Amino acid sequence: MSAIAIVNPDPTWAAQYDKTAQVISNILGDTVVRVDHIGSTSVPNLAAKDILDIQATVAVESELDDAVQLLTAADWEARPPRRDHPVPGLPGDEFQWVKRLVVEPMYRRRVNLHLRVIGRANQRYALLFRDYLRAHPDTAAAYGEFKRRAATLPLESVGEYADLKDPVCDLIYLPAEDWAARTGWSA
Repeated sequence: MSAIAIVNPDPTWAAQYDKTAQVISNILGDTVVRVDHIGSTSVPNLAAKDILDIQATVAVESELDDAVQLLTAADWEARPPRRDHPVPGLPGDEFQWVKRLVVEPMYRRRVNLHLRVIGRANQRYALLFRDYLRAHPDTAAAYGEFKRRAATLPLESVGEYADLKDPVCDLIYLPAEDWAARTGWSA
């Protein structure tokens, strides 16, 4: 049995994000420059794990740990990893992929909060990936079908699922860069 459950899109995910983003903004205050709904729950009509992915962006790397301290003081829990996977064709410098991950306080709405630095490759990746899927519903539907099929595999952990999904996301992201250049997209 797989460790992953993919569910049908929930039209309330955006409202759930709004409430959660307000809580995060209240905790982090001026430590963050922006808070964004990312991941599959941010794309209309896309099947997803019923976990909100949210990105909080800080101005400089030293503020990542400041943000984690504020969140853990509010009962959020810091988790690995401390970096995202590098994407073929994008900058390979490790500092481009540094992040922090925290999850919601126990017994609250499931949230993966990704803390990243503004202007870094991983911060841009999350936003461009989301916007490309929003603008390309057929690609989003194909990605959703991949996720449903992947979730039926005998995976032992969410980490294995993420490792399986990463190259597929990269295959979507690389043409998203061309789309961004053609359309003048910006974060």
